[in-house]
Order: sequence, then C-alpha cells, then structure tokens
Amino acid sequence: MNETILRTWEEICLDKLREIGAASAQEWAAALGYENRNGVVHVINRIKKKMPEKLEVYYDKRPRLYKAI
Repeated sequence: MNETILRTWEEICLDKLREIGAASAQEWAAALGYENRNGVVHVINRIKKKMPEKLEVYYDKRPRLYKAI
C-alpha cells in the first residue's frame, strides 16, 4: 500500500526554506527556481495569513530575512 502525503505549495516552500536556512525573499525564490522574488511574495503573504507560527520574519525593511520554524 502506497501512502501519499499531500502537502500544499506553502508547506513545500517552507521545507525549502528550512533546507537553506534564514534567507531573503530573493534567495528563497532562487532556491525554488524562480528568477525574481515575486514568485514567493504571494506565498509569503499566504503563509503569514494562514500559518504565522511557521514563519519568522526578521527586520521591518528590506532586505527582510525569513526563517521557517
């Protein structure tokens, strides 16, 4: 029996952030294969809205650093 684990795109992105450690949106986007940070900006906003306990944000101004908890 194969068990499939269903994960959302936000969870996949958080896993990638855990792999690379604390990173800016640009670095996080590059690790996911995006050319610019706009690829993760919407994901970051959804994570901050739906599961803020899983994302730690450093600094109020850019470049912000994000860390998965």
